[in-house]
Amino acid sequence: MAKRIAITGMGIISSIGKTVEENYDALIHQKTGISTIENIETIHKDVIKVGEIKMTNQELEQLLNLPKNNNYSRTAMLGAYAVEKAVENAQIKDINEFKTGLISATSVGGMDMTEKFYYEYFEDETCQKYIQAHDAGDATHKMAEHIGLKGIVTTVSTACSSAANAIMIGSRLIQSGQLDRVIVGGTDALAKFTINGFKTLMILSDTYNTPFDNERKGLNLGEAAAFLVLESEEVAKKQNKKVLAYVSGYGNANDAFHQTASSENGEGAYLAMHKALKMSGLATTDIDYINAHGTATPNNDLSEGRAIVRVFEDNVPEFSSTKPYTGHTLAAAAAIEAVYSVLALQNNVVFPNLNFKNQMEEFNITPQTTLKEKEINHVLSNSFGFGGNCSTVIFSKN
Repeated sequence: MAKRIAITGMGIISSIGKTVEENYDALIHQKTGISTIENIETIHKDVIKVGEIKMTNQELEQLLNLPKNNNYSRTAMLGAYAVEKAVENAQIKDINEFKTGLISATSVGGMDMTEKFYYEYFEDETCQKYIQAHDAGDATHKMAEHIGLKGIVTTVSTACSSAANAIMIGSRLIQSGQLDRVIVGGTDALAKFTINGFKTLMILSDTYNTPFDNERKGLNLGEAAAFLVLESEEVAKKQNKKVLAYVSGYGNANDAFHQTASSENGEGAYLAMHKALKMSGLATTDIDYINAHGTATPNNDLSEGRAIVRVFEDNVPEFSSTKPYTGHTLAAAAAIEAVYSVLALQNNVVFPNLNFKNQMEEFNITPQTTLKEKEINHVLSNSFGFGGNCSTVIFSKN
């Protein structure tokens, strides 16, 4: 990679904490954020489990100090909070001092408000303000306004690989010299639309999700937001910034197999990992930990597992999915797991794959099930979305 991409700040809010520190504490102490639904009225309330942030919209408004007449969706509020914390963590005093952009990923956008007020839009003018909040790009622009950013603002929506693609686009903008600094990540709130959609696909679990387990039933949906501040190494050095980690490689591919399923041999996942490794210049033996996509659906874990074996052959490093902690946070997933990958690098730990009991019969690899301390210099993080959109990002210590 010609121009090194430094990570200088991180912000996160998920079902296991509203700070980076709270998330790390939950990860190492194996505290899951999976529970029953409290903030949404749905017939599935007591049937499924989710990774829900136990804060109401009113509490989030107060946290962000928003005016009473705001039209922020929950997705926008979660995103604005995480972006604000990432900027603070990067110790940015003037957001427009360098050529700066914001690239945010989302799947849900403002549909949580649309489904809430849809029938009232015709009768009640006071809730019609949320019509403008529906589209995915509205949340991104609100985040930019919240931090006073005047630079490039772009939204990515490639299903569950969205935030990984946001990281990739941000890195490319820095490498090409178009920007000096890019805030990248993703945000998604829980909504009845996604709950019902995944229920229809019959891939929701009625219990805690069990990635890479032979008896896995499906995923738990979650909500979260996470953002990273990417800066060119030159700009980071000029400001005497502490570098948390580097984006050392990335790859995107599509197996073009099915609208909602991955190919059984994991072609897209294999190509994404292969491309990321090639860009980074690293050998497979250099990867110390794989933060797997690991949704605990029958299709994903089989496809991803086979792809991992194809790439790493007989030298598969420790791997785990952190989705038993947070649930699958859709477009935010890759950003959440980017933060976790950086934490793994900083603290030299492999996070445990919770709830695992039985090895899958299709291959002879097993996720790491206990917290493991080891020297970690390179973490490979996978994120795969509907439509076959597969992305891999490699994070490195130096």
